[in-house]
Amino acid sequence: MKFMTGLWICLFFLAACQGQSTEVTMLIYVQVDNIERTFSVGESMTVEEFLTQPQVDVQWDENDRLVPPPFTQITDGTRITIVRVDEEETCETEEIPFEVEVIQNESFAPDDERVTQSGQNGVQRRCFRVILENGVQSERIPIGQPEVITEPINEIRVVGIDQVIEPFAISGTIAYINNGNAWVIRRNSTEKRPLTTNSDLDSMVFALSPNGQHLIYTREPEDTESFVNELWLINTANDPIPLRLTATDVLYAEWLSEPENTISYSTSEIQDIAPGWKALNNVWLERIDINNGASLSIRQVVSESGGGLYGWWGTVYKWSPDGENLAWVQADSTGVFNDEGEQIALLNYPVFRIFQNWSWRSNLSWSWDGTLIASTVHTPLPNLPSDTSPVFDIVVTDIQGSFEAYVVERAGMWSSPQFSPPIQNPDSQFENGYLAYLKSRDPDNSVYGDYDLFVADRDGSNARIIFPRDGQPGITWEDVGLTPQTYAWSPDARQIAVIYQGNLWVVDVVSLVAHQLTFDGRSQNPVWTL
Repeated sequence: MKFMTGLWICLFFLAACQGQSTEVTMLIYVQVDNIERTFSVGESMTVEEFLTQPQVDVQWDENDRLVPPPFTQITDGTRITIVRVDEEETCETEEIPFEVEVIQNESFAPDDERVTQSGQNGVQRRCFRVILENGVQSERIPIGQPEVITEPINEIRVVGIDQVIEPFAISGTIAYINNGNAWVIRRNSTEKRPLTTNSDLDSMVFALSPNGQHLIYTREPEDTESFVNELWLINTANDPIPLRLTATDVLYAEWLSEPENTISYSTSEIQDIAPGWKALNNVWLERIDINNGASLSIRQVVSESGGGLYGWWGTVYKWSPDGENLAWVQADSTGVFNDEGEQIALLNYPVFRIFQNWSWRSNLSWSWDGTLIASTVHTPLPNLPSDTSPVFDIVVTDIQGSFEAYVVERAGMWSSPQFSPPIQNPDSQFENGYLAYLKSRDPDNSVYGDYDLFVADRDGSNARIIFPRDGQPGITWEDVGLTPQTYAWSPDARQIAVIYQGNLWVVDVVSLVAHQLTFDGRSQNPVWTL
């Protein structure tokens, strides 16, 4: 029994000794370049250590991807795949699809639709970083932004629009721009018609003669490389024929009450950078033949000048109702010309600094008797740089500069005060009238904000909102000309024509009844005379 026990012990140690001398063999499989190879390994190591063994004759570099990762410990049966990773750049052109732009047009019948511009796809060049794994694309990464070679041209479809206009009487003549054309309304709200059809008015000049019989306007020139625009004349009667006037590059123009058929205008010169012109800040008076547009006489009353700070934008001018006095507005002051033709500042204020391609100017409004001027001034605030103040007030001053009255504080940049025409009061021998203006709903952010239309007494008292109604969005800035023309008084001072959400409305000053006259959202520049 002792002999058998000793025998088993001897056999155990013999087996143990034999186990220590036997090498462990692991089979490792390597898949590379579409070939699978088999290797035997006698010791444990990482994938990266295995691939660096002399007997493993496999070429690979840091760009290649190892599966499993290089730090993985190999075991019997491990399959290593070497994925060849290459990178290349490639560029290609592709189409940019055009879009379809639908424009409503009041001159079209409700069911009428026309393609006025055919669409054309654009072309762009797009570059990519392409990742290849074993010769097959695995990733395609865009490089930068596409380079537009040819811009797409949108297809433009013009469609008619249903419109129901409540008929009411119109005193005098209303003219306005719609879809780049001049339109006119006379006698009744339903009698509106286009005067032009080329859709090329540029909104710089749009002015009715005092009797409402003629309209001057600027349109895009035929030679766009040489001229900013062209000045045209048209009769507002039926079947009008547009007449080109001699003036070009016009930034401002208006009719004078006297002498008859006389216009005043200021010019510029074309430049390649925005806004496309450089103002000359001059004033010319020209008497024209309204039958053929010929110039009967012309003279310069204000010489060319730099126009002060930001003078490249242009000086705003406005003649008094009797044509005897000329007021002006520049970026930091408002005033008149004296009898010697010198500029006399009535109001001085800090320029408003804005990092864009336009410069703020107030509009000007003369009282009907030519003694007062209403305008907007930029007012500084304590503890702020003066040229960044958000405050704009309405000021009324006399032409002698003996007083200035801040009649509306914090009205906003585009408050555009306008004295009404005179109103005959049967109970008094004196004429009276109103002061209308726009007031910002957020005076500290009045550049692009909403406004309400107010009417007050001439001194700013008894102010009340007349449009729009409570709960409705406000009136917004119209980007037209040197100063926006958003509303206009009727000749009898009983109504106001106003642009609201791109449409023309007429509001009764007393009853506050408002009528919508256009419906396509593409109206601007209302003017109203006899």
